[in-house]
Amino acid sequence: MLSADQLLDALLERARPLAATAVVPVANALGRVLAAPLTSAITVPPADNSAMDGYAVRTADVAAPGATLPVTQRILAGAVGEALRPGTAARIFTGAPVPAGADAVLMQEDCNVAGDEVVVNAMPRQGENIRRAGEDIVAGAEVLAAGTRIGAAEMGLAASVGAAELAVFRRLKVACFFTGDELVTPGTPLRPGQIYNSNRYTLTGLVQGLGCELIDLGIVPDTLEATEAALEGAASVADVVITSGGVSVGEADYVKAAVDRLGRVEMWKVAMKPGKPLVYGRVNDTDFIGLPGNPVSAFVTFCLFVRPFLLKRMGAGDVLYRAFSVPAGFTWAKPGTRREFLRAQLQHDGRLALFANQSSGVLTSCAWAHGLVDVAIGQTVAPGDLVRFIPFSELLA
Repeated sequence: MLSADQLLDALLERARPLAATAVVPVANALGRVLAAPLTSAITVPPADNSAMDGYAVRTADVAAPGATLPVTQRILAGAVGEALRPGTAARIFTGAPVPAGADAVLMQEDCNVAGDEVVVNAMPRQGENIRRAGEDIVAGAEVLAAGTRIGAAEMGLAASVGAAELAVFRRLKVACFFTGDELVTPGTPLRPGQIYNSNRYTLTGLVQGLGCELIDLGIVPDTLEATEAALEGAASVADVVITSGGVSVGEADYVKAAVDRLGRVEMWKVAMKPGKPLVYGRVNDTDFIGLPGNPVSAFVTFCLFVRPFLLKRMGAGDVLYRAFSVPAGFTWAKPGTRREFLRAQLQHDGRLALFANQSSGVLTSCAWAHGLVDVAIGQTVAPGDLVRFIPFSELLA
């Protein structure tokens, strides 16, 4: 068996980033991966501007609190005022360009208005409440690197430098199917021996959450012929095929055998819990990843291994999750022979609590938890010990 680290390294070595690109409007770029760096043609902000509603002044004109200055102009955002004459003030609003000659903006709370004059109640400091031209972005600067995943902040940043369109990689096509004669689609009455197919909704949700183009092939009967046909069809239309179930060593586990007959299996089994029977292979030019059938195992192995693999295939530059040292609020006294990933919730006291039942069939634990505690082989944990915690915010976005 491979260790979890060996498996992740091997998967990332095999992840071939997409080459095909497209140009999309910024408004449609959410979830896409930038294919070329975005460079700003402008300076942001383009001119010194006011950070407050208040009064633009020359600091040299305010010798002491209580100084009175005539207000000679009113400058709104989007307007450009005249140069500030010595001994005067300008009424100015947030975002408006600071007039030439002014070297501070006093917020209106520090001033009193008396007719056409303003009484300054605080001593201004040079540069106070002035946002300098270019303090965010200078013309010619790279604002987004190739490989950046576009989120809401990145869309806003692109718009702030005037970009109307972005060059992005095409969407990665991911086909999913699910094996098991016991599986039933929700909405259908259960017969004895049947269960609802939760993995279909968990995994397709995870795939769509990454911004991939999903090809959902549903449930496949537990026969080698049906599994082969589904795999061959999926591999003909997708960049990556993901399945759950049928990858262990049971008599009705046909997925690994189908991959062997149509392509090749390159990795099988990982020394971790949950999620031991994971398969990676290739069918022609299509990657195949077979996840375990137990719902927690499928969820955890997708988060830890499939997510970074898909991100790299999508062209993303930053694909690895981060882990943090967090104090345990629990005891783990049974050292294992495999690396374990325990579902845990961050409590209000800053410590981690474990879900009571860590079985790979208890999907409730994944909905309850805030992340995974990474327990090394042979490790025990006592309350207060620092443990390696991987929040779901690192694994589900």
